[in-house]
Amino acid sequence: MQIVEQDDGAAEDDPVSGSPDFFELGRKLFAADCAFMWGTAKVAELPPPGAPEIAFAGRSNVGKSSLLNALTNRKGLARASNTPGRTRELNFFALGGPAETAKLRLVDMPGYGYAAASKEKIANWTDLMRDFLRGRAQLLRVFVLVDGRHGVKPIDLEMFDLLDRAAMSYQIVLTKQDEVKKSDQDQRIAETLGALQRRPAAFPEVLFTSSQSGEGVGALRAGIARLLAERGS
Repeated sequence: MQIVEQDDGAAEDDPVSGSPDFFELGRKLFAADCAFMWGTAKVAELPPPGAPEIAFAGRSNVGKSSLLNALTNRKGLARASNTPGRTRELNFFALGGPAETAKLRLVDMPGYGYAAASKEKIANWTDLMRDFLRGRAQLLRVFVLVDGRHGVKPIDLEMFDLLDRAAMSYQIVLTKQDEVKKSDQDQRIAETLGALQRRPAAFPEVLFTSSQSGEGVGALRAGIARLLAERGS
């Protein structure tokens, strides 16, 4: 497992290998237009196949909407709410053009772990996520957001289990880095990596991000740009 340094500066090309500058590629990718394109609570009503997709999952109030807004440089792309569990649909956003020609689709998955939700709603959300993960060929990876102040909780482990069973690649992104003491950040990353041991679908890197300060956002963009490059190779 690898700890990722939180350097948002543009990486230099290797003068020998000429390897791509994924920080710059990520910056350019997310500088493009991004707009809402589709929302549904039913797998049967998903948008037709098109551009590659990446999805974002996380507990209610983990800061998912705020991170999506920071990632795309837009204040209101995904609506943040003070009411946990507000997102109950799969919401799709087209990046780099309209739905038909977009370079990438971002998928905001329903928040999980809202204690006040009824058992029926929780079951419906779980079924929606499970069916989506198993049947979406163009879905490259799910980024699972975990509150960096508290680390991995049992409800997050349930999400990891769901992703492992679906054989869906996923990567952990810790949020709210600005609210965690610098002296505690390495330990929080190490604890998160420990929770991923022997999980077959987990990508062996953890990012620490802050929607407020922008820390780690460039590294996340770079990782997504690398994913797209690998898919095209």
